[in-house]
Amino acid sequence: MSFEYPENLRYTDSHEYVELTADIAKIGVSAFAVDQLGDIVFVELPEIGDTITKGSAFGSIESVKAVEDLKAPVSGKVIKRNDAAIDTPEMISTDPYTAGWLIEVQVDDASKLEGTFSATEYRVKVEGA
Repeated sequence: MSFEYPENLRYTDSHEYVELTADIAKIGVSAFAVDQLGDIVFVELPEIGDTITKGSAFGSIESVKAVEDLKAPVSGKVIKRNDAAIDTPEMISTDPYTAGWLIEVQVDDASKLEGTFSATEYRVKVEGA
């Protein structure tokens, strides 16, 4: 099965994506992660003003199958969160890259995307093709 992986995003081992514009990172979960989770029923996100640390959990996502930690692809301060995704978590399933984003972070160091994958690298990693 092939999923959409927008080329403008970077992807992590734990299936989050990050869209970096200047020093603002928009973070969400990939279409592959959504498929693996199944029906998403709950998402827990940090408050605006909270600090997240690269590699650490910043929230959780719950489906009918499992509860998974959301891992931060960057470090920084939360400046926006998608309250609509909290109220209607199924929107993450139907539109993970546009309506279903999770948080925006003012990043500490925009060059800290080491360890993330391009769309092509991520596709090979998760689909093996």
